[in-house]
Amino acid sequence: MREILKTLRALQWGMLVSIVVYAGVGEAVGLAPEGGNPRLNYAFTTLAVAIVGGIFVVRRTLVLRNAANLAAHPDDGLSLRHWKNGYIATYVLCQLLALFGLALRCTGFNFQQSFPFYVGGFVLLFFFAPREPVSL
Repeated sequence: MREILKTLRALQWGMLVSIVVYAGVGEAVGLAPEGGNPRLNYAFTTLAVAIVGGIFVVRRTLVLRNAANLAAHPDDGLSLRHWKNGYIATYVLCQLLALFGLALRCTGFNFQQSFPFYVGGFVLLFFFAPREPVSL
């Protein structure tokens, strides 16, 4: 369990750093702000809302449910894999939010329009740090 927690924390911190890198890359190579296609911004915003909802569904179904099982039965391999995969899926979805910001920046939107996607991915990724399951 400790080894998996260490791996998940390393993955989380690596992804947090990559979101900061996305913002820097977006500024370095992004097109000059032209306003971009507003439909693309609306599409990414709608997808982002759906992804945030998906993050909470994944957390409830994989992470929290299996954390309760692991607290009661720490040697349950299936619950451990589901718990770990739930964290990884959560992190991937948070990373996708930040990638939306990078995609917007590279298609002609300005930094202020990309910034909420970077921040949303970063804050959710930071907030969902892996925690060892404990019995209540």
